[in-house]
Amino acid sequence: MKSLKYSLILMLVMSFMGCEKSFEELEVDSNRPVSVPASLVLQSVQYDMYNNTGRAFSAEMRWNQFYCSNYNYYATNEYQWSQVPNHFFTLKNVIKMEEEARKAGLDAVNPYSAIGKFYKAFFYDQMSKRVGDLPLSEGLQGITVLSPKYDTQKQVYIQILKWLEESNSDLSALITKGNQTLTGDIYFGGDLRKWQKAVNAFQLRILIQLSKKETDADLAIKTKFAAIVSNPAKYPLMTNLGESLQFISNQYNKYPSNPDNFGFDATRQNMSKAYVERLTERNDPRVMVTCEPAGSQLKAGKLASDFSSYVGASSGEDLADMSSKAGINNGADFAPGQYSFQNRRRYYTNYVGEPTFLVSYPEMCFNIAEGIHRNWASGSASQWYENGIKASMDFYGIKNGANTMTYSRNGSRDAADSRTFNIDFNLTTYLAQANVKYEAGNIGLEKILTQKYLAFFMNSGMEAYFNWRRTGFPTFYTGVGNGNSNRIALRWIYPLTERTSNATNYKAAIDAQFAGKDDINDLIWLIK
Repeated sequence: MKSLKYSLILMLVMSFMGCEKSFEELEVDSNRPVSVPASLVLQSVQYDMYNNTGRAFSAEMRWNQFYCSNYNYYATNEYQWSQVPNHFFTLKNVIKMEEEARKAGLDAVNPYSAIGKFYKAFFYDQMSKRVGDLPLSEGLQGITVLSPKYDTQKQVYIQILKWLEESNSDLSALITKGNQTLTGDIYFGGDLRKWQKAVNAFQLRILIQLSKKETDADLAIKTKFAAIVSNPAKYPLMTNLGESLQFISNQYNKYPSNPDNFGFDATRQNMSKAYVERLTERNDPRVMVTCEPAGSQLKAGKLASDFSSYVGASSGEDLADMSSKAGINNGADFAPGQYSFQNRRRYYTNYVGEPTFLVSYPEMCFNIAEGIHRNWASGSASQWYENGIKASMDFYGIKNGANTMTYSRNGSRDAADSRTFNIDFNLTTYLAQANVKYEAGNIGLEKILTQKYLAFFMNSGMEAYFNWRRTGFPTFYTGVGNGNSNRIALRWIYPLTERTSNATNYKAAIDAQFAGKDDINDLIWLIK
């Protein structure tokens, strides 16, 4: 009995010793990975880029005034957004991606760290241009800083430009070194040369976005812009549509306008006047690719080849009036209403749709044209402007000569209901029109921005809105349908959690920017 007692004591001691040695091991859940390849983390970041910032569908399309909701059960055309989208969760994954790359033995400068700098710049831009000041210098330190201070929006953009400059330099070094690729990349298949062009095209977007701060010596916008445009050896840029940073949909990651949601929104969203009118007044065949002729115009005897057959609604129109005019009748696919719909033969017949630009070659062309127009660099604004127009026409398959257009006579997707017609197009004639031909002064700037707006259709998230907010071009329509006292909102508000979890720093940021009022109609530093 005594020996049994001692044996039990010895077993307990050994048991405690074993537990003491494995406490840290016991904290690890063996069913969950503690390390993930950088390539998998990259894919998560890249899908977030498309799903949360790059798509221009539904709400973004309405706020860009590309189309309008005519059925308030699903949506309205009001600018009543609230909290800024929180991309800090994605930014945490960017940091994790960089960590995993180093843990895997890669050099300090590696493809993931180079692209990581681009993604930090990208997601900070997406948040800051919506809301203003942000936690940055202390914003990505995890649990070590639970209440991060806010950096000014100017400081945020200085850091964004620094990240992009470093990303370009790092990519150059990696390309020179050779045998470097970005495994897991869903956009360019790991091609660092294409990524470098996208990084520099994005940097041009940022510089143009800062146009109201062109005299700020700390930002040095003109100098940076001129350096990129004039030195292709150091700052290679996109040369064609195929080099655009774009998302290609498939049967698993479906194009948002697809057969599955045809019954939900194909007739619940008619086209907007801001978009359609800019096309029809320029005799622009893109309207016949993206839109259907209004039923009432066809009923009156007009042809689908007549530009006046395409009609959009003002986003400020009372929604009940718009619904009545759109001709929706008990959910029917088609009625002879006054407004055009999206071309349902183009957008609802398959799951692939068309590529969705995130940073595109046409946008880059228009950004360069605008910068040269503003005398930030030498070169031909007219040539870059025309390059952008031609690239957009190419995206829609519009070529010189006869072009076959297709639409559905009754709004169905069935090929049997399709109607085709031909329209002749000549790019030289198009560019020579008085309201298209490039010219100096404010009118020339309006033309550049209008064409950039048209090229943004169904692409690049809310860049069309941000360009309008910065410049006032093209015309956006206001009225009771906008809500917000007939106004277009100018910013988002901070996440409500900041008021409780980071109250002191939140209050300081609101006091410094907006005299203590977190409101969607205030001006942020970027557009002052």
